[in-house]
Amino acid sequence: MPHDAEPCAHPAHREFDFWIGEWDVHDADGTLAGRNLIEPLFGGCVLRETWNGTAGLRGTSLSMYSEGRRAWHQTWVDSSGSLLTLDGGLRDGVMVMEGSTPARDDPAVTLRHRISWAIIDGDPDRVRQHWQVSRDDGQTWETAFDGRYARR
Repeated sequence: MPHDAEPCAHPAHREFDFWIGEWDVHDADGTLAGRNLIEPLFGGCVLRETWNGTAGLRGTSLSMYSEGRRAWHQTWVDSSGSLLTLDGGLRDGVMVMEGSTPARDDPAVTLRHRISWAIIDGDPDRVRQHWQVSRDDGQTWETAFDGRYARR
């Protein structure tokens, strides 16, 4: 198979680059929730997240744009044994990805997850990550995490 000199040159591969950096992450009330490192891998084809939460949770994700699927994909794993796979893309300047998991308290219930990332007030050094969960197939949503990223 021939090697493409610039396999991730399409502009869609750069849509999530605003998340790259070293961040202090605070919850909605301003309490430090943790630190996050987002770094590009493989010439910018993949973004790797390394999360260290103040409550001890550690996790990582890999995110990439799939030209074949014309969508972004993220796989998250963490120290609590969680696995979350998300798909989506840029909507009006906001990265939005969604996926489903069985509920831990009742595996017969499917949880829908919707996570969005957006630059705050045009400032590239501030990003909001809003994670919402629905137990009723998207009829109603609850906030699971509302993080404010500040570039370190």
